[in-house]
Amino acid sequence: MVTRDLVGYGEFLPHPAWPHGAHIAVNFNLNIEGGGESSLANGDTVSEGMLNDIGVGAQSGRRVPLVESVFEYGSRRGAWRLLDIFAEFSIPVSILGVVRALEQNPELAKACVSRGHEIVSHGYRWIDYGAVSEEVEAEHVRLAIEGLTKLVGERPLGWMTGRPGPNTRRLICEEGGFLYDRDALCDELPYWLRMDTGPHLVIPYSYETNDNRFNENSGFSTGEDFFTYMRDAFDVLYREGVKGSPKLLSIGLHDRLIGRPGRAGGLIKLLEYMRRFEGVWFCRGIDIARHWRLHFPAPAL
Repeated sequence: MVTRDLVGYGEFLPHPAWPHGAHIAVNFNLNIEGGGESSLANGDTVSEGMLNDIGVGAQSGRRVPLVESVFEYGSRRGAWRLLDIFAEFSIPVSILGVVRALEQNPELAKACVSRGHEIVSHGYRWIDYGAVSEEVEAEHVRLAIEGLTKLVGERPLGWMTGRPGPNTRRLICEEGGFLYDRDALCDELPYWLRMDTGPHLVIPYSYETNDNRFNENSGFSTGEDFFTYMRDAFDVLYREGVKGSPKLLSIGLHDRLIGRPGRAGGLIKLLEYMRRFEGVWFCRGIDIARHWRLHFPAPAL
């Protein structure tokens, strides 16, 4: 039987001591996935059915040009719009980059790094790794590291598969060289795990404070919906931080979703709102990992 941790930090959370006494850490994560999704063009047997935003499910045995075009929009236009918005507000972000996607748009990969953002390996492909063999997944881990290193000149230090399988975390720990992974949704502070290879740091992600709610019938219809929900999450966590219990607000974005002009205004409005507050640490995943390792080194697990 697999043991699950349903307790976490419990009632008494550690004070994270965010830099400069910040009341909240805000980490924006921009997913770049177009070109790495399931497609017959990539040798798959079905087309992509997740987060394509136009309500078309997976189709077996044939390409779906409109779905592919949605993903291409993110890479061709949406990502650049979002990079420009974050540059306007001088906010560094974590780029969750699917390596097969970035290999087909190396200019975008290089721009992300040159603008001061961190590229986190989002796997070699944007597929469900619970449905592939351990051998294939291990090979994809290797290809992802090799591909990103070749693209931007340095290996990734963070990892997030997005749709991990039962072997994912063990495989990246056995590969080594990663300071953290994001394949968890279970907390608002980083935490350590004991793996056979030693202590391993997890920085929780979120599918809740995430623009994936723009997907068909998932909750967001307009940029104002996005702004209101994210603002409310920020307000609650900021209030808790002021009262002495700071946390991490992780916000997930997708170039093909929030990158549309009719939605991007909600992000601009959110950044304008957050910038009015004192004590907000805008950070990348690697910044959080280094901070946590310094102030909360791995315990003897």
